[in-house]
Amino acid sequence: MPKYPFKPLLTIVLLFSLMASISAQSSPQLCQGEYFTEAEGRAFLEKQTPKSLAEWQMRATLIRNNITEGAELGKLPPRPKSKPIVHSRREMNGYSVENVAFESLPGYYVTGNLYRPLGQKGPFAAILCPHGHWRNPDGRVKEQMQQRCAQLARMGAVVFAFDMLGYGDNQQCAHDSLPKVFKLQSINSIRALDFLLAQPGIDKNRVAVTGASGGGTQSFMLAALDPRVKVCVPVVMVSAHFFGGCKCESGMPVHKKGDFQTNNVEIAALCAPRPMLIVSDGEDWTKNNPEVEFPFLQNIYQLYGQKGLVENVHFADEGHDYGPSKRAAAYVFLAKHLKLDLSKVQKADGSIDESSTTVLSASELSVFNDKFPWPKNALKGGAALGRVLK
Repeated sequence: MPKYPFKPLLTIVLLFSLMASISAQSSPQLCQGEYFTEAEGRAFLEKQTPKSLAEWQMRATLIRNNITEGAELGKLPPRPKSKPIVHSRREMNGYSVENVAFESLPGYYVTGNLYRPLGQKGPFAAILCPHGHWRNPDGRVKEQMQQRCAQLARMGAVVFAFDMLGYGDNQQCAHDSLPKVFKLQSINSIRALDFLLAQPGIDKNRVAVTGASGGGTQSFMLAALDPRVKVCVPVVMVSAHFFGGCKCESGMPVHKKGDFQTNNVEIAALCAPRPMLIVSDGEDWTKNNPEVEFPFLQNIYQLYGQKGLVENVHFADEGHDYGPSKRAAAYVFLAKHLKLDLSKVQKADGSIDESSTTVLSASELSVFNDKFPWPKNALKGGAALGRVLK
């Protein structure tokens, strides 16, 4: 009688177990919304706090590689060679606004507005402004977006605000209907930065990105992936336990694969040692920033000997927005690190004055209309966009 009469059965069980394990590791592993509890998020950061710069740099490489692999960004599609569409220039008090569209992929157009300083001599800083999941009105048309872009332009920066998929002019596909919207948004951010840095008179050593909510996610993700970003200001988004509630933030496996796990605080830390301001409030998932997320970031920056280059401004009595107080904090930080002229937007007492901004209508900021129709090669629908993203 064989010594191990059930060995064939045991082999089959182990084989199926191994196949299940491989399948689990190869299938998408998404971390969405409140994937961690607050306690779990805190414990994760405590466990992942590195003890040396070398340890962090190894971890940072692993995190960045997982984002690149999980979002299928290892090799970007060729950049279309078509010329950007720029029209309807308006001159305001200290800045101008133009309506813009350009191809980020063949047949897919990024739409937005370009703000430039008036009456100032370059070279100019460049600031990319992604918007959050704001509605009524949409995205870049929202008053707080226009205020931010206008003031930064008056301070001496060339600013580009662009639509997320399905927002504003960008109606080639609904925002939540594209499975790989994270990949598309990342490509759009990189191509938007290409467009912005190609403008005349840009100082490529003074480049920033800032956005709130989903725009905050786009901000720290772009900073993590693209070293051309020199300063990052993610607003009401950096959280140890919340991973973003939309496909464009957490719809692809950029946080987890097999035994590997990260969160948005570690991803934001990939900006180190470049200057970064995280702005938080008391009514959303950033409420613990002063005690949880910010100390972790300070530790990472301290490893580089640059603890002072990361800051947190916390508004305990405010909610989830990029409102006046949060914008004021961002203006001060960006002026400091991009060498902008803060006095251009200050009253005599030093407070911020946004009263000179002309808030334009959606139709005035629209890129495509009867006079400027959609290009003939513009793709329509999720299936068509999905094909160019493969």
